[in-house]
Amino acid sequence: MLHTNIIEIKEKKLSILEAEDFISSSQFGASIFFSGTVRNQNDNKSVVGITYDSHDGLVIKSFEEIYNEADQKLNIKDKAVFIEHAKGYLNLGEISIIIAVACMHRDEAYVLSRYIIEEIKKRSPIWKKEHYTNNESDWLKGNPIVHEKN
Repeated sequence: MLHTNIIEIKEKKLSILEAEDFISSSQFGASIFFSGTVRNQNDNKSVVGITYDSHDGLVIKSFEEIYNEADQKLNIKDKAVFIEHAKGYLNLGEISIIIAVACMHRDEAYVLSRYIIEEIKKRSPIWKKEHYTNNESDWLKGNPIVHEKN
C-alpha cells in the first residue's frame, strides 16, 4: 500500500513539472493534474493580479486533514498526491494551486482530485486580494466554515 504526498505553501512560482516528477510511476495507470490560474475577469471587473495570503501552519494542517479524510472516505489504496498553493502576488495566468494525483485507475484519480480541491476551497484559511485595472483592489469573500451535524 503506497501512501505518498507532498503538501506545501510556496512564495515562489509553482511548477507543474515538479508535480509531474513527483507522481510519475509505472505503478499507476491514471494521473490527474489540476492547476488553478489567475484569470483576467471576476464579477465584471478587469483583474491584473491576485495576492494570496494564508495562515501557513493551519493551511498545511487543513491539507493534511483533507488528505487523511480522502484516504479514509474514498478508500483508494495506492496513490500519490501532490498539493501546492502559492502565497504572495501572482500575475495573470500564473498558477495559484496545483493538485496532482496518481492512482491505479482513472475513476479513482478523478474522484480524489475533485475531493481535494473542493475541500480546500471550503476549509483552508487562504485569502485572496484581487487587483484591478483601475488601481483598486479588494479582498474577496471566502467560503464560510460550515460545521456538519452528525
